[in-house]
Amino acid sequence: MEVPLIGVTGATGRVGGLVARHLAAAGRRHRLLVRDPTSPRVPSSPATVDVRRVDYADHDLCRDALRGVDVLLMVSAHESPTRVADQATFVDAAAAAGVRHVVYTSFAAAAPDATFTLARDHHATETHLAASGVRWTALRDTLYLDFLEDLVGADGVIRGPAGDGRCAVVARADVARVAATVLQQPDEHVDRTYDLTGPQSLSLADVARILSDVRGRHVTFHDETIDEAYASRAVYGAPRWQVDAWVSTYTAIATNVMAEPTDTVARLTGIPPTTLEAHLRSTPTVAP
Repeated sequence: MEVPLIGVTGATGRVGGLVARHLAAAGRRHRLLVRDPTSPRVPSSPATVDVRRVDYADHDLCRDALRGVDVLLMVSAHESPTRVADQATFVDAAAAAGVRHVVYTSFAAAAPDATFTLARDHHATETHLAASGVRWTALRDTLYLDFLEDLVGADGVIRGPAGDGRCAVVARADVARVAATVLQQPDEHVDRTYDLTGPQSLSLADVARILSDVRGRHVTFHDETIDEAYASRAVYGAPRWQVDAWVSTYTAIATNVMAEPTDTVARLTGIPPTTLEAHLRSTPTVAP
């Protein structure tokens, strides 16, 4: 019996690239599906069958690129006003190509009325995927702990309307390990939704303290009002939908909807998830 072919989207990105490396280390045949096959960031290994170009908005291109793929990692597309429609097109292309199982990187508390506006996009995609006739697994991760240091301004302050809310932030590497595990054993995870978190429930004040301790740099958290949050981000000239997403990142933390750690990462991979402190100590200092 031929070993199923695994497709990996987003292979030039962080999560997709890590998944591809896990599959390569395990010797599992896989196809890389990327926007630019000529990118120097495309990983390569003897287990890589080929590299195909995809564009989530192009049904026919994706259908042809996905032919022969049995199990597919669908990394969510970049934020955009057309993301929901583009991802629906890609799901339809996967179904038309005969893909049996799609593993989708979703987001915590995905719902049509989610506080974090982009989690609404993920709910729409989950719904479309469930109705497609393809087997599916949704990996609902919380905020990436890898991203937290980017929240610190040049003045050493994290600003946002998060209050005392908490989030069980998760490392991209842990999400990738779960994804690689599910892709290699898809029949054990059919039509399942997994909440992926780190081991700690942290407020942004906690995050500031840990960053200060590890980096030796004074970092603080300022709890903005909603009006302050919109005003402080107006200087970037971003469209309203994007500013709404930025601000609602913090208001979602304030609701504690992502606060509860789960045992999913350890249970599925056998390895405990990474703490923020461990991640920082293993990562070079980011210049202020």
